[in-house]
Amino acid sequence: MSRITLPRTARRLTVAAAAALTAVLLTAVPAAAHVEVESDKAQALAENAELTFVAESESATAGITELRVVLPEGVAPADVTYGEGPKGWAFTANDDGYTVKGPAVKVGEDAEYSVVVRQLPDAKELAFKTLQTYSDGKIDRWIELGESSGGGHGNEAPVLELKAAAPGAKPVSPSAGKSESPSASPTPTAEETAVSPSPQAADTEKDDDGGLSAGAWTGIVAAVLVAIAAVVFVVRRRGSAQQ
Repeated sequence: MSRITLPRTARRLTVAAAAALTAVLLTAVPAAAHVEVESDKAQALAENAELTFVAESESATAGITELRVVLPEGVAPADVTYGEGPKGWAFTANDDGYTVKGPAVKVGEDAEYSVVVRQLPDAKELAFKTLQTYSDGKIDRWIELGESSGGGHGNEAPVLELKAAAPGAKPVSPSAGKSESPSASPTPTAEETAVSPSPQAADTEKDDDGGLSAGAWTGIVAAVLVAIAAVVFVVRRRGSAQQ
């Protein structure tokens, strides 16, 4: 049985088809954007702990304009004060957390800001559910919680892991009153947002699935298979003609 050697042109076409398929698969993978939180005083019962948040951008056409955060149990809105953030952004306390917002940051640029917490609770970790809004109305919902911090689908809330409390550390007395601004407009709670997302949030959930629908994937795969089949057909015809 003789071995069929592909002509140089056919080999090039086969390599080109494989390269095209690889490029499609790589460009279709969604960016692993998320929100991160860190602190130099990430310890239970630590006082005046500064927390730094970084919201990564996953939009190529719009800038981040707002970050709405739901505080974890044990941290009251009145115990949180604003540190610094993007130019022109302002801090507003809500019933269950706070909002920082302002002019859109540069397209593709991450939004970084900091807050100071009067005292961190006696816990092992703190999750800060976050809604990230862009200038085009798109909303990324980083609100998922899991028993394990790794291996999720990609919409996990930022989590701050805490070391055990220092010896002798005790809870301070709770703050009196609220720091909510009287002029602040009402903001929906996290429960309301999770149950009845806005149209923009619903669109975001579709976008978070990778930016391509099942129909689009089917069309891409079908096109690549047709290209490969055409190459094989040409190779076989040339092989038969040479025999």
